[in-house]
Amino acid sequence: MDTAYKLRNSKLGPRVVDALKKRYFDAWYFDDQLEAVDTVFSLISKEHLVSWGSSMTVTELGIQERLEKEGYNLIDKDKAPFGSEERMELMRKALLCDTFLCGSNAISEDGQLVNIDNYGNRTAAMIFGPKQVIVVAGINKVVKTVEDAMVRARTIAAPLNIQRFPSIATPCNKIGSCTNCLTQDTVCNYFVTIRLCKPAGRIKVILIGKNLGL
Repeated sequence: MDTAYKLRNSKLGPRVVDALKKRYFDAWYFDDQLEAVDTVFSLISKEHLVSWGSSMTVTELGIQERLEKEGYNLIDKDKAPFGSEERMELMRKALLCDTFLCGSNAISEDGQLVNIDNYGNRTAAMIFGPKQVIVVAGINKVVKTVEDAMVRARTIAAPLNIQRFPSIATPCNKIGSCTNCLTQDTVCNYFVTIRLCKPAGRIKVILIGKNLGL
């Protein structure tokens, strides 16, 4: 079974990378996550001010921990309590960093990124502000069409991500499924599809042939 997945990923991954490049993203595919992380760091100058949006993939790969260990200049919103004004101010400052790291809720096979955000800090940074954005994503984020990507973001990624925050009182946190709610606590506030990268190469996508993140 593992062999079948590896073979399929080795065929799908490069094809998605080609599609991303046609849309002016810089993009790479790696079977090996260690090589992928090394490539991430090769793209970040030690002179850069670095920050990130909430990403289980970036966390799983140990990227934040390595950045801190290697002495990068960081804006770390996770040092402040969730929902605090201090955290909000750090998220605002991150919009002017040199390198912004994040994941993606979904990527269509034709090379479009689809994301849902709570406060909009992650999606805002992807669109404008930081000098470069590095998106790190597992192959599990790839779906057939941009419509499928929206479905994945809404019905898979959002209900899974909300489980990380037991105190947030949304229907999906109670039943594990999206109800298209209008509650004040909803984290599905900003829906962003990035069709093309402008300027070319500002957004860099590292696609890894493993299931990573949510």
